[in-house]
Amino acid sequence: MERIAGFTLTEEGDVVDGALSKRYAYDYDDYANDGKNAATMVEEILNDEELPNLSEIIIDCWGGAWEENVQPLIDGIVESEVVKKQGKLSHIKSFFVGDMGMEDCEVSWILQGNYSKFWSAMPNLEKFGVRGSTGMVLGKIEHENIREFDIICGGLGTNAIESIRDAKLPALERLTLYIGIEDYGFFGDINDIKSLLDKSDFPNLKHLGLEDSEIQDEIAEAVFNSKYISQVETLSLANGTLTDKGGQVILDNLKNYPNIKGIDLHYNYLSDEMCKKLIKLAEECGVLMNLSDSQEPEEYDGEIWYDAMLTE
Repeated sequence: MERIAGFTLTEEGDVVDGALSKRYAYDYDDYANDGKNAATMVEEILNDEELPNLSEIIIDCWGGAWEENVQPLIDGIVESEVVKKQGKLSHIKSFFVGDMGMEDCEVSWILQGNYSKFWSAMPNLEKFGVRGSTGMVLGKIEHENIREFDIICGGLGTNAIESIRDAKLPALERLTLYIGIEDYGFFGDINDIKSLLDKSDFPNLKHLGLEDSEIQDEIAEAVFNSKYISQVETLSLANGTLTDKGGQVILDNLKNYPNIKGIDLHYNYLSDEMCKKLIKLAEECGVLMNLSDSQEPEEYDGEIWYDAMLTE
């Protein structure tokens, strides 16, 4: 089993935390030769004899995910649960859309959909996550029970950031967002991140992950100046271009927040000297710190380049 953000992504039939999880997937042959796609997948899910026993559903590839979006699947769920009020998915606690490898579709090619009506269709959902952000619309997010919200992508659109900023998620405990880069959909800047941190209202947030960014140093500073830094127990600034500038922010501020028990900085551009200082600080503060997977910047044509981890 693989764990991505707050999800334990499983093989079909795996038992996770005492509940049955099932993965639904089509390969290219299913799509090209048998005409299977997101529309046929939602029908399979709704008619699956095992559905009443499931707690977690993982949507893998729906066939040609790079040329057909997942909208028919989302619409099928809304039709079943909101329009027809069948309640077939009312017991589902965890839902992840797009857990596919690069052999099926590069993350930046995954065509997502409009989730505006999805939230009312899954009233008992506690975990929601997607992989890929192309064409994704989150709409107005209002949900009483979602505790974990995760987006794994190469570039998060500002419209999605605004939807999360304005979301009504009173139970939210874990938020993980891959910010990404401009080439794959993030056309914002640090002001969008500051707005997210300043204007959102997640009173029960215990884990904050703002990852995979080319402005990771600026994000580190924004996070340590945000209201959430005094309440979260774990923090992730991993998978981005965190350098000694961002490391110094952590070095200067972490000791002031005894509420923080763990900080993930894996995949970073920190110097050996800074890593030693951070390790010492973590030991003094009793904080678990992940500094693995250190990167070296690349030099090309006289310029130094720093790459976020998931850029494709």
